[in-house]
Amino acid sequence: MCGIAGILCFDGAPVAIDELRRMTDAIVHRGPDDEGFHCAPGIGLGMRRLSIIDLATGQQPIANEDGSVWVVCNGEIYNFRELRAELEAKGHVFSCGSDVEVIVHLYEEHGARCLERLRGMFALALWDDRRQRLLLARDRLGIKPLFFAEKDGRLLFGSEVKAILPALGESPRLDWGALDHLLRYSTTAPAQSIVDGVRKLEPGHLLTASAAHGVAMRRWWEVRFEPVYGRTEEQWIDRLGQALDESVRLHLVSDVPLGAFLSGGIDSSAVVAAMARAGEGEVRTFSIGFREREFDELPYARMVAAAFATHHREAVLEPDVLGMLDDLAWYLDEPFGDASAIPTYMVSKLAAEEVTVVLSGDGGDELFAGYDRYLVERRERLSRFVPAPLRSLGGAIGAAMPEGARGRELLRHFALEGWERYDDAGTLFKLDQRRKLYRGEILELASNAGQGFGAPASAPDGDGHWLSAVQRRDLEGYLPLDILTKVDRMSMAHSIETRVPLLDHVLVELAASLPPELRLRGTRTKYIFKRALEGVLPDAILERPKRGFAIPLGRWFRGRLATMVRELLLSEESRARDYFQAPYIETLLRLHQAGRPLDLQLWTLISFELWCRAFLVPGVRNARPARERGKGGEHARSARSAGSARKAVVGS
Repeated sequence: MCGIAGILCFDGAPVAIDELRRMTDAIVHRGPDDEGFHCAPGIGLGMRRLSIIDLATGQQPIANEDGSVWVVCNGEIYNFRELRAELEAKGHVFSCGSDVEVIVHLYEEHGARCLERLRGMFALALWDDRRQRLLLARDRLGIKPLFFAEKDGRLLFGSEVKAILPALGESPRLDWGALDHLLRYSTTAPAQSIVDGVRKLEPGHLLTASAAHGVAMRRWWEVRFEPVYGRTEEQWIDRLGQALDESVRLHLVSDVPLGAFLSGGIDSSAVVAAMARAGEGEVRTFSIGFREREFDELPYARMVAAAFATHHREAVLEPDVLGMLDDLAWYLDEPFGDASAIPTYMVSKLAAEEVTVVLSGDGGDELFAGYDRYLVERRERLSRFVPAPLRSLGGAIGAAMPEGARGRELLRHFALEGWERYDDAGTLFKLDQRRKLYRGEILELASNAGQGFGAPASAPDGDGHWLSAVQRRDLEGYLPLDILTKVDRMSMAHSIETRVPLLDHVLVELAASLPPELRLRGTRTKYIFKRALEGVLPDAILERPKRGFAIPLGRWFRGRLATMVRELLLSEESRARDYFQAPYIETLLRLHQAGRPLDLQLWTLISFELWCRAFLVPGVRNARPARERGKGGEHARSARSAGSARKAVVGS
């Protein structure tokens, strides 16, 4: 695990190592243990290393035998031992025990198709000196991030946006389309970042760049929902159990201490159960809870910890977050509207006191249809039987009602159809709200550049089923843009690696072959996955209502944090930027205080304001957290106190 960065000069000009070091210094938290660089005419590769496998000799960049192929990689290759044995049998000579070294030799054998043989999470940069070609690739599901930009005859890349900023040579400018996407969906857009000109490499994509052929991109993997019929439920249960155990066993390969995030939900509990079955020693688990009982999941986490005799640690999060908000903005790297980043940051901080690697249960809802919104979508699909003129009339009536009026959003929502309706259910600021929020000129800029998720980009799924379509949409959009972004940034903030065994591509492809009725049956979400866990997890875990990683933000914003919210969003500094209409923000604050649940809208605006303060105003070098200022190697492994949490150890 590490952070990577680099520069390709299309004219063959040399890359200064000092410039590379400035890029990698910006992401020292991703790799506090070591640094490494490779510079040759036209190319510079840099990395910051978090030592996980082969602690003594696994430094990057790594080359093949004659130095004609070089790679830097952020992530883990879980089948590296199998690949290494195969490559050694073909005569390849390895110089260390790192999992990353298989990439250069596999590339010698298969070229860019070597990606198809890798089982793991990765964002990599590979330089082919003979062909004078750079390859940038991102893993299938987008577990690890990678950004790039083209400027002045150079291609710049890095694990985070902030790694690219030092090489841009100018103050960052906002990407208005990414801002509009943020206000609609709580994240920036699939192929854009909040900084104009800096783009995301999308999951399962490969970018190639050379002076001879320029820059080209293609998709090298995609999930396809193609159900397999003819198997009994018991056969599916056996297949799923075997695939889960195999994936977790592969994800346990580590030369450093390892644990797991445990929410008490089905997915994280299933991962912990598989870890216990693997018999690699006592499992360490980490959980975050709240004083507000309706949000607190600690009793469920304790139940699972007791069932599998884990060494369990937990903390209770308080609404005293003022001390951590600036740091949060720095580490998130972009504005981010999912407030569960706060407890994820704190549980990562807790885990970092004992381990360097954690396993999480992310991805299970997308794979096995676990979201309540799938039940809602199935019910709302019945609205297509209501005559279109009647639905349109209801929408017009809703649009004419004042904001906040009872029934307004329901009428407006049911006037929509298809993807537009599905999108609307998860939209933070509707179009009419954004018109009130933006200042006039900003409205035009954002509207012209804005984009939604749209329908799935590639061909329809083999089964043509609505459930497969929405699941695929979430796997390609919500999962990498929200869930995986949050987990990556918040765990790397504390220099720990998070692994997601439910997103092993072999398990993903198996889940995509499930008939839809085995994923969602009646009102039971995750039907077959829950059946596979019967007798493994306590019944109370299997049958508990889904809660998600929600936090009592609305209550905090009406109580102890009300003054902070107002001062941030209506400060002179915020008003001076002149992006938003202050009177409308006043309206949002008033409606929220009156009981309307606008906490996520307010949090998204707060996150954007904090990002502006961190990256637009003082400059990247001065905005970094105190523990990271100075030389990159001075980054402290243990985070300074941020926020307020009461800790406890459960078990032994």
